[in-house]
Amino acid sequence: MAPGNLTGVTEFILMGVSHHPELQIPLFSVFLVIYGLTVAGNLGIITLTSADSQLQTPMYFFLRHLAIINLGNSTVIAPKMLVNFWVLKKTISYYGCATQLGGFIAFIVAEIFMLAAMAYDRYVAICNPLLYTVVVSRHICLLLVSLTYLYGLSTALTVSSCVFSMSYCSSNVINHFYCDSVPLLALSCTDTYIPETVAFAFSGTNLFFSMIVVLISYFNIVLAILRIRSSQGRQKAFSTCASHMMAVTVFYGTLLFMYLQPRTNHSLNTDKMASVFYTLVIPMLNPLIYSLRNRDVKGAIHEMFREIRHKPYTGTIRLRSMS
Repeated sequence: MAPGNLTGVTEFILMGVSHHPELQIPLFSVFLVIYGLTVAGNLGIITLTSADSQLQTPMYFFLRHLAIINLGNSTVIAPKMLVNFWVLKKTISYYGCATQLGGFIAFIVAEIFMLAAMAYDRYVAICNPLLYTVVVSRHICLLLVSLTYLYGLSTALTVSSCVFSMSYCSSNVINHFYCDSVPLLALSCTDTYIPETVAFAFSGTNLFFSMIVVLISYFNIVLAILRIRSSQGRQKAFSTCASHMMAVTVFYGTLLFMYLQPRTNHSLNTDKMASVFYTLVIPMLNPLIYSLRNRDVKGAIHEMFREIRHKPYTGTIRLRSMS
């Protein structure tokens, strides 16, 4: 992946979130809490949706993999970021930087299409409930998840290979808290037209097609809900997709804010703030969104704690057996 690295660059320096020394410890504490909540929340979702018999449906199957993606996305970024708050030389090796960029791209692309798959799942559940088990079968779920991971991986390999085919001869200081394509290409002393075009084409195409799936799905969901005569029925139908709608709004809103802002207002500092949100904050928020607004998940959590209280000396937590 490094044929263009003709100048002997073996490491990069990450500038981090802030240049002010007095903010390093407070920022470390904040991001440590965020990452801790992210790990705990997403591992909790993964455990509950794997072990609880009432959460063995396509919706929770997709939710489990969204939690895996969120956990992976944060873990690619946060540990190195937290270490750099304490060290004077905030370096990352050349191949470590390439790995971090590839991991970030793979997980962020997978999240985009996992949210689209979840929107399609909610569309079928509300608009075609009688065909739900046929249209969204276990085979289809496995296929969608597999394609999501494979496409994320192929996108990561393509874009990161293009970025790291460039020569870096002016500076190795990255104005970011992780290795991202835009600040990396800003360091290159060769023509970056091809990698910039590839990165823009992939990001634009992925965002466009996933948003089309989400918008069409929710357009039909809204129409189907409006056709329900009883207010109780409408409320029940809306509650099945409210958590996903909130997660989609937060995630796509952040991406659109970053990619659709005018060039005159665009800066790497703005990218940093947006990146903090979709690499660290959103993966922390998603488990809260799905647990606080979802009756089944809340029920599974309550049962888990009830069994903890009733079996304090066994040392094990026994959830409902899968059937």
